Amino acid sequence: MEVKIYHNPACGTSRNVLAALKAAGYEPQVIEYLKTPPSRAALKDLLRRMGKNVREILRRRGTPYEELGLDNPALSDDEIFAAIEKHPILIERPIVSMGENAALCRPAETVNELIAQSKA
Repeated sequence: MEVKIYHNPACGTSRNVLAALKAAGYEPQVIEYLKTPPSRAALKDLLRRMGKNVREILRRRGTPYEELGLDNPALSDDEIFAAIEKHPILIERPIVSMGENAALCRPAETVNELIAQSKA
């Protein structure tokens, strides 16, 4: 099974999730999403597998979220995806993909549910 983590090594939660994956016996593909952001198609696929919409993965703290006015309900998903493409730091982290399942693993313990689903 292919396991990926969209990771920021400067983030403690992201490091904890990566450690939990390794402790569970996985060697995930580590994607430093600030250096190699997912394409819009890849992000849409992750969202589908997480059962989330694009607004639910927006990071507010330490990002240009407010200055870009991303809290405006009139913005379309396309406008939000365009903002993410310009500023990948807007993606909340870490996102883990395991086979057909994916989850935003914040808090870090969320990864345990994903691991359990993948072993079921």
